[in-house]
Amino acid sequence: MSQLKVALVTGAGTGIGQACALALMKAGFTVVLTGRRIEKLEETAKAGAAFGKSLPVAADMTDPASIDALFARIVKEYGRLDVLFNNAGVGTPPVPLEELTLAQWQATVATNLTAPFLCTQHAFRIMKDQTPRGGRIINNGSISAYAPRPFSAPYPSTKHAIPGLTRSIALDGRAYDIAGGQIDIGNAATEMTKPMAAGIRQPRGDTMVEPTMDVQNVADAVVFMATRPLDANVLFMNVMATKMPFVGRG
Repeated sequence: MSQLKVALVTGAGTGIGQACALALMKAGFTVVLTGRRIEKLEETAKAGAAFGKSLPVAADMTDPASIDALFARIVKEYGRLDVLFNNAGVGTPPVPLEELTLAQWQATVATNLTAPFLCTQHAFRIMKDQTPRGGRIINNGSISAYAPRPFSAPYPSTKHAIPGLTRSIALDGRAYDIAGGQIDIGNAATEMTKPMAAGIRQPRGDTMVEPTMDVQNVADAVVFMATRPLDANVLFMNVMATKMPFVGRG
């Protein structure tokens, strides 16, 4: 009998999270789908029902109590966790930095940085005590951490912090056979990147239609990372549209 493999994907109702959740289901994981909107999670579960197993659990990544309840449910249902994909993230309206409110800044920090930290803490507690011991934590970073877009300060600020969390996971997890890695994604075609087809603001002030790539490229990369044996780790991976304006000066 094969060993039960359980993965948790945050932000699994849409976009990158949905694509990665479905790919992990195809790869043999039982996937816990979480996000704020249960109806979106149920859509993901239905899309994967023909080839995989999943459990939709609504949770608010800005609420520590909701995160506590999510992990309690995982322990109750499965008693283990093999992969955590910290994917959920939010941005802010594209307005000048000085016009952003403190509430907008704090909401972005709560979702993009505090939530991955809290989820990682819970995952550590489960992974270090389970049999077989260990697991893998994958963080969704962003190339915005290295090349931010105009009028987006909270998002790249939080994403710039994620590599520090990733390295800490990889370091502190060694004692428990917990691997930590990060995927930085550029212009995957989802609902979020649809405006790029009409042109998106560039640093010089004009707009430009930017190339995108099929989101399945991201899903395949996450599955590759998730299925490495625990004595191997993809610490950082960058997956991006080949011709997007990232390398160089535009």
